[in-house]
Amino acid sequence: MRKIEHIGIAVKDLKTSNALFKRLLGSEHYKEEEVAGEGVNTSFFQVGETKIELLEASREDSPISKFIEKKSEGIHHIAFDVEDIHAEVLRLKAAGFDILNETPKDGADNKLVVFLHPRSTNGVLVELCQNKNN
Repeated sequence: MRKIEHIGIAVKDLKTSNALFKRLLGSEHYKEEEVAGEGVNTSFFQVGETKIELLEASREDSPISKFIEKKSEGIHHIAFDVEDIHAEVLRLKAAGFDILNETPKDGADNKLVVFLHPRSTNGVLVELCQNKNN
């Protein structure tokens, strides 16, 4: 793992949260994107080398909708940038981590993504990200 790629924050309303984070960070979001397969709309802010990803449910059965219903708004996941997502999955699986999706899937911001179950990472949902261009 090379660095923290982004911190994902579940929000109820993307427009309201974009305004809040603009005030907080002193800059506009640089991108909004829908990830239809996950039922989520995203918005990205750049903070140094790290990004903040705001996640709003686009349908009631999305993981974000369920997260907000259970835990309310807040930090949803921490994502790490990896050079070879397939090799990381093999390494982490061999090390005893529970992998939620062993086959990488399309994520926001031109990434392939894999998630680790929070039960194996002290309650934190961990996302592995690799640029699709790698």
